Amino acid sequence: MARSGLATRLYRGEAGLDVVGRRKLWFSIAGVLVLLAVLSFLVSGFKLGIEFSGGNSYQVPASVGTLERAEIVAEEALASAGGGAELVTAQKVGGPSGDFYEMRTSELDAEEAEAVKVALAEEFGLNADQISANRVSSAWGGQVTSRALLGLVIFVALVTVYLILRFEWRMAAAAVGSLFLNLVLTSGIYSAIGFEVTPSTVIGFLTILGFALYDVVVVFDKVQENVRGITANNNQTYGEAANLAVNQSLMRSLNTSVVALLPVGGLLFIGAGLLGAGTLKDLGLVLFVGMAVAFLTSILVATPLLVVLKNQEPRIQAHNKRILARRGAIARGEITPKGTPRSAEDGEEPIDSDAAALAGSAPKVGARPAGKRPTGARGGRPAGGGGNRPGGKRR
Repeated sequence: MARSGLATRLYRGEAGLDVVGRRKLWFSIAGVLVLLAVLSFLVSGFKLGIEFSGGNSYQVPASVGTLERAEIVAEEALASAGGGAELVTAQKVGGPSGDFYEMRTSELDAEEAEAVKVALAEEFGLNADQISANRVSSAWGGQVTSRALLGLVIFVALVTVYLILRFEWRMAAAAVGSLFLNLVLTSGIYSAIGFEVTPSTVIGFLTILGFALYDVVVVFDKVQENVRGITANNNQTYGEAANLAVNQSLMRSLNTSVVALLPVGGLLFIGAGLLGAGTLKDLGLVLFVGMAVAFLTSILVATPLLVVLKNQEPRIQAHNKRILARRGAIARGEITPKGTPRSAEDGEEPIDSDAAALAGSAPKVGARPAGKRPTGARGGRPAGGGGNRPGGKRR
């Protein structure tokens, strides 16, 4: 007989992946990562784009040369203009009129901004009208931030209400906790790497919340199916039933995450990396990191956290204690598990399941046949008769 595949063994609970039983390990790892993320926030902070910090941007046709040369010329132009401004980022961007280099600087006043534009035009041998210059105020970034936070609060509130109505409040608390952990870890990675935070980054953060919620709901739906009526049986604790649900939904969550990460990876590595579409980098990175972290948190954190919350419920506590006490009694030989055949060492013949089934279906000695009685007869006697007399009328 061929061995079952990994997906089949996971669904049957035969793969032996004890995710819930090792919850202390996962919580410890998550705690260390959160601590590192917070330290990164305090030490490195976030590299804010000019949309949030304010600044100036210049767009130069890509025909002037390489991006490295454009960066050098921009730095020299900033130095000649004075004011202490510096080049923040430089990237190649594609547009309907052709590719161009977008160079973002720290905030300049009107005179400094015009001086930098003139210096760039002279260095590149262009007319001043061939260089596009824009100024972005930090107030606009503040509006984006406040609206993003408002959207986050509304999203979390709606998600919590939905999960309470769909499942229960403990599942809602575990799911929301997993969402916040996902946000903190993704933000920590962004801060540690030093990528620029732009409006595309904010949009990406809001997008991964929906993906993380989908993954958690898939697992919790299977958990709810497995634990329905669990206190009426003596086979599984709540944690074991939840762990089985994680095993059963693991391959589905993995396949979903891989399928989702493939186009995002193409957006990030091919679009932004190979083709130089710099505007896709911010959105692609936050989506790629956030989706990968969402898969891990939905499996390793959300369900174990749910088990911790459910184990505080008196009904589940009593059920778990009953299961563990019964298993201890079985291990000590005080009781025999239901359905266990009797041993020949006890002086009795072992019970054969097939023979027992046949014996149970055989009629007892002296019992009447199970077939139907003849129609119109009573006890096999002719209809209408009284004993052995013929069924005619008395005269």
